[in-house]
Parts: sequence; structure tokens; C-alpha cells
Amino acid sequence: MRRRALLHAVACAAVPGLAPLAQAQTGNTPIANDAWPARPIHLIVAYPPGGVSDETARALAQYMSTRLKVAVIVENRAGAGGLTALESLSRAAPDGHTLAYCAISPLVFIPPSTASAAVPTPDVAPVVSIMDTPVLVLAHPTFKPKDFAAMIAAARRAPGRLRWATSGHATVGHMVLAQVRAVARVDIIHVPYKGGGQQLTDAIGGQFELLSSNVASQQLQFVRQGKLKALAIGSPVRLPVLPEVPTLAELGFPDANLVSTFGLFAPRGVPEDRLRLINAVINEALRLPEIRSKILDVSNLPTGGSAADFAARIAKERDRALRVPAD
Repeated sequence: MRRRALLHAVACAAVPGLAPLAQAQTGNTPIANDAWPARPIHLIVAYPPGGVSDETARALAQYMSTRLKVAVIVENRAGAGGLTALESLSRAAPDGHTLAYCAISPLVFIPPSTASAAVPTPDVAPVVSIMDTPVLVLAHPTFKPKDFAAMIAAARRAPGRLRWATSGHATVGHMVLAQVRAVARVDIIHVPYKGGGQQLTDAIGGQFELLSSNVASQQLQFVRQGKLKALAIGSPVRLPVLPEVPTLAELGFPDANLVSTFGLFAPRGVPEDRLRLINAVINEALRLPEIRSKILDVSNLPTGGSAADFAARIAKERDRALRVPAD
């Protein structure tokens, strides 16, 4: 409970508007009229089944179903770091019956193939921010450097020798690596995967020296078991479960001190009254203890807030990403 309370305090300090939301009462949002929703809502989840992202999306879907009195059908559509899901969403009818749960990375980070051209992004509308997930920088236990500074020194001694895996191009983990390389001026090889599952399996098998990965129960368990060692974390503060692991900001890499931000999106052109209703219902859900605990218990931070706040967060992160050299 102390860990959850501390994480809640961090979330309130880091995310504008969260504290007032947490003090409000649930269940007081006006419910949709007879015109909408007229049929089941289709929620595209940009990740495979299982894990905190999928579990959180399904808990929110269940709450939406109860409040809007309509079925919410969840479809897992993983691929390309979330881009597959958002591209599918952008082709849906703009009536509010199709939504997507995804990280902001497909709208923020630029794949290397498009770095010198106009960057195509899915035509979707941010609806509400849902949670922030810290990003761990991990190493195989046989990796000799004992901490992050020693890792940077090793990279300088042997340019192009160290390999750093991420869950794919244009993901937050990739952005962390790009920022570290740019600031420290080191040559570290990027090893992009098509998601986090195989990346973790290969990390345990010693297929590379380093990786960046969102905080989740499995990653934390591997650290506790000594199968991986944590060198740094992207987070507003150190995690209570890993108090000895410094943030990247503490280590002198403030622009690499990133978290993965997840939220709900709609096709561009959905009527504003429907978007406001969806936003309000999700904010209600994020105040519920059973949903908050699902997020906080794995060291993630519930967010919430307005659609405008979410859009501003995306724009800010995109501006920062544009300043980092591509691979």
C-alpha cells in the first residue's frame, strides 16, 4: 500500500489535472442519448493478449460497456509498435463506434525510412490519456559493466560492439537509445524487434548486451531473479520496487528520461459530444480503485485528463523527437 500511495503521488505531481479527477465522484457523467451508441463499440488494442496494457484496456472496455449500456468488443491487433492498430482505426467510420488503445509512439517517433521526408501519420484524434509506463534499461547478467556510467565507458572503448535491443523502430525504447547515443556520442548498435515478447526471450538468452523495455511484472521478476540487471529507468522518480536504480535524468540524460504514454484514440471527425462522453467515462474508470490498482501494482501511473491535454503531450513529445538524429 505504501508503494501504491507513492506512485499515486508521483502521478498527481507529473500529470496536470489528475489530482482533481481523483477527488471527484464516479458515475455522474451524462449517458449517451438514444442515437449513440447505436451498436457495439469496437476497441482495437495495439498489443497481444496478456500484459498490463491488454488487461487495462479490457478493464476499461468492461466499464465503458456498463456505463454506455452497449457491448464493447476488444480486438487485439498488434504490429509495428502500434502503427498497425492506428492505421486500421484511421480507416474506420468517424461515428465513435470504433476506438483504439495504443501508445503515442506511432504519432511521435519517426521511423528511419521517413526521416528526410514528410512523415505520414495515422489520421486519428486523441481522446484521453490512460497511463504512463516507465522504461527500464536492462543488461544481461554476464555484461561486465556494473552500472550505466560503466556501460557508456565500455561503448566508448569499443565503438559499434555493444548491441541494444528495443521493441521496434519508432518506439519509446528506440527513442531512449537515440537520445543516449546523441548525448554521450557513443556508437551502440540498435537491434529492433517486432514487439516485446521475443525481445525478452532473446535477452534472457544473451543474444545482445542491452535492451530497453517497458516496466511490467515479467521484467521486474527477471530483475529480482537475477536473469537481467537494471542499469537505469525512464521515470519522474525512482521506482519504489527498484529504489537502487537511478533515473536517466539523474544520470545526466534528461531527454532520454522517457515514459511510454498510452491512451485512447478515435478516427478523425467523430462528433465532439461523443468524444467528450468517451473522455468522461474513461476518466471515471481511472478513479475506480480496482482499475487504479491494476495499473499501480505494476509500477505504472494512471493519468486521465482532457483530450486537449493529451494532444498537447503528443505534440510536445513529437517536437522533441524531431531533434534527435535518426538511425
